[in-house]
Amino acid sequence: MSRRRLLLGVLTVVVAIFIVSSTLGREVFSGRQPGLTSFGIVHFAGYLFFLLMPVEALLPYYMAEGHGGAVLIVLAVITALAAQAIDYSIGRLVAGAVVRNFIGEKRFERFREIVKKWGSWAIFVFNLFPLSSPNMMLVAGMTRFGVVRAFTFSFLGLALKYVSIVYVFDATGWFGGGGS
Repeated sequence: MSRRRLLLGVLTVVVAIFIVSSTLGREVFSGRQPGLTSFGIVHFAGYLFFLLMPVEALLPYYMAEGHGGAVLIVLAVITALAAQAIDYSIGRLVAGAVVRNFIGEKRFERFREIVKKWGSWAIFVFNLFPLSSPNMMLVAGMTRFGVVRAFTFSFLGLALKYVSIVYVFDATGWFGGGGS
């Protein structure tokens, strides 16, 4: 691993820690209920290709704190799509060599082949499951994959993922909801 990639990796971790600690962490440590603003900021940041975080875990946590599932679904999908719009745009506008250097040539080629072979379905699956959908959208932009198709299938995957997460955690009765 080159020194530059190692430095970028460390910087990425520091930025992610700063974002989480300055929003969610501050609320938790001050004894306040985590608000939707902190959810939105952390979730948005988690969908930027250079800050990969397991943001799906935020939904059960915020539901346990009393926030409604429907509100969280809408906010999660909107913030994810907003971040993915940045990812896609960076892929479309920034020189391929710059981005390939940042995410790595092997990773870029793997994502490019997936987009080339599976197209819209790859975007849907990467958004449906906790896979690297931000990198998928970055490469979709780099390969000039159709923006409307990319975001339609991204939206469908994200919406189904978050509806499923809320349904599973709500139906189990973990949050005082259904499930009995």
